[in-house]
Amino acid sequence: MMERIVGWSSRNPKKVIVGWILLVAAAVLLGDVAGSGAKTTDAGEAGKAQSMIRAQKVTSSYTENVLIEAQNRDRPFLGTPDLENAARDLSGRLKALPGATTDIVTPLDDERTRAALVSTDGRSGLVSFTIPGPGAEADKHFAEIKKELGAVQDAHPGVRFAMAGDISLTSAIDKAADDDLARAEQLSLPVTLIILILVFGALVAAAVPVFLAATAVFAGLGFLGLVGTVVPANSTVSSVVLLIGMAVGVDYSLFYLRREREERAAGKDASEALKISARTSGHAVVVSGITVILSLAGLFLAQVDTFNGMAIGTIIVVSLAVLGSVTVLPALLSLLGRKVDALRVPFLGRSRTTATSSRGWSAIAGAVSRHPIVFGGIALLALVGLALPAFGMKLSEPGRLDSLPRSIPAVDAGVRLQQAFPGGADPAQVVVWGTGATTGAAERAVAELRREAAASDLLGDQISASPVGDVLSIKVPLAGSGTDDTSVEALRTLREDVLPEAFANTPDLEYAVGGRTAGLHDFAEVLKARTAWVIGFVLVLAFVVLVIAFRALLVAAVSMVLNLLAIGAAMGIVVLGFQNGDFADLLGFSSFGGVVNWLPLFMFVILFGLSMDYHVFILSRVRERWARGESAREAVVRGVGSSAGVVTSAAVVMIAVFAMFATLSGIEYKMLGVGMAVAILIDATIVRGVLLPAALSLLGDRAWSLRGRPATASASDTATESVAVPVRAASDENDNDAESLSHAASTTTTRSENR
Repeated sequence: MMERIVGWSSRNPKKVIVGWILLVAAAVLLGDVAGSGAKTTDAGEAGKAQSMIRAQKVTSSYTENVLIEAQNRDRPFLGTPDLENAARDLSGRLKALPGATTDIVTPLDDERTRAALVSTDGRSGLVSFTIPGPGAEADKHFAEIKKELGAVQDAHPGVRFAMAGDISLTSAIDKAADDDLARAEQLSLPVTLIILILVFGALVAAAVPVFLAATAVFAGLGFLGLVGTVVPANSTVSSVVLLIGMAVGVDYSLFYLRREREERAAGKDASEALKISARTSGHAVVVSGITVILSLAGLFLAQVDTFNGMAIGTIIVVSLAVLGSVTVLPALLSLLGRKVDALRVPFLGRSRTTATSSRGWSAIAGAVSRHPIVFGGIALLALVGLALPAFGMKLSEPGRLDSLPRSIPAVDAGVRLQQAFPGGADPAQVVVWGTGATTGAAERAVAELRREAAASDLLGDQISASPVGDVLSIKVPLAGSGTDDTSVEALRTLREDVLPEAFANTPDLEYAVGGRTAGLHDFAEVLKARTAWVIGFVLVLAFVVLVIAFRALLVAAVSMVLNLLAIGAAMGIVVLGFQNGDFADLLGFSSFGGVVNWLPLFMFVILFGLSMDYHVFILSRVRERWARGESAREAVVRGVGSSAGVVTSAAVVMIAVFAMFATLSGIEYKMLGVGMAVAILIDATIVRGVLLPAALSLLGDRAWSLRGRPATASASDTATESVAVPVRAASDENDNDAESLSHAASTTTTRSENR
């Protein structure tokens, strides 16, 4: 099947290439015209509150706050003429803007607002107002308000103003996400191209994988925009699609292209080289891609919108990368012929086309195979030591003020607001519905809520209530940063103690608590309940794939353990670097004391799929050697050594792409980039070079068959075995090229003879 697809593509290269370009163009166009995407809904009770608000079909309004204080916070707000005059000036200018603001309140209005809008230490005042929607109109009003705020700042140079609220913080986050995505695109392409030039030694050969990966990413983002009108996908998904798409797109093309070049270097014509590459590398690319896709499908078991969007986006881009590597890549190679080696780099061009075994990795594998307990034990202890901090992992979610650096003005303003008025930046939203939700019964409940909140140290008393269609929306400030233990305890107090008491005498009213803190807490609770199902699904799937590929239970079991060790070590480093803050100065972030709650599960799923790529490739080379009659130790040494060049090249590309995300502004991107890069580095070095050879050497022949090696290992047996395992690399060493290629080319005949 694979050979037929590749054969047709190579015979019709122009049709395939033009078709691919049209597919990419159509995807981008459809993504642009798809319109606004489906909105993600929070999990649990927070999602219910969110849905009730959305069901009202009422134009949204947005709350903004302006913090007013002396430049050095050395004077009280009340009684200081400069500060009071600044508040009056701002309020007057806002009221003069036609239709731009409503519900303007200041600390100077009356006794109630004075108590609510002056900070506990008395040094800060707050002017709060509402900007009516819809979104486009609100953005226009917000621009007018920012202009007036600048004028007020100029008129009162001794006063510090800081605006934070729904639009200012959301627009800052969206702009940072867009800038991050653009920066990642600008960095990933040239860095990847440079690495591939070093790998292939020729500009044309290096450009081919970059072209395929980049077009797969563009098409993936376009299709994501289209699918996103039905399946919700937040802003993080686009960056993840770019990250995974570039990594796997280049990886798949790298193996295929390198195999084809090596076959031609061994004397095969272009047609035969493509056939052998399809039978080996092409087959393995499809197996690897399917494994990654099936692993990603495990995220659907979590049943939360965040993971659904990530799963859809990454499945789309991986599918496109596989499709491009088995259709467009053969077409390009057929069209280019030997011109694929054009524009060679001096001192690199000729050496990169030969298939040689790595002396360094062969030496390491040889030493490990001679002393597997010593070297394997040291490596095992090292990974266990790195993984230990992961047991102290605290899953959380950075608040809007923790995710981005304070160098962004809106974030700095939000931090100042949070310090002066805890909970003001991210209040809880209590949604009330039922008979009397917007009448006197609800008003009495709100009054009782204010009394209960005033008596609590965990709830702020700046409570506002406004009708939204047929429901009532109540904003209640929570103590803490919005995502820390204090905020979670404040949320629990509101849900379990204060609200039941406040609504005790209103049996016709129902309510649900939403907002950012509630949404993140409920998401974490759902995730905690369903993580085991996702992990179990991926583990069973990976085990079954390995057993089918190698028909060796012990190899599958060892691979599972090694993958878990590599992922555990990577998560331990993430805990040390981000939760404990050891990487804060290096990467430019402020630790929020936890790890992004979706990161471990997402990394687990992705890495288990990607690690199969290297494991299948390396293990197939070792098994092929063993099946030819080599001793288990010799098969390990030569198999690891012969696969080193391709695995190292692919790993370097992946590590570079992932590491680039550590330079972006969002802390979740930094965590994802560092975690993925470290995991791939460990997998391609310690696991590939030490633990895997040690384990296979200790198991010996039992690794591949509990009954031991077959009595004879004829050429026919070897050829048949090599088909059962998706072997992707070229012949292991020059002296074995003819034998290996003969086995691969005679597969069909051998199968018939073996029947």
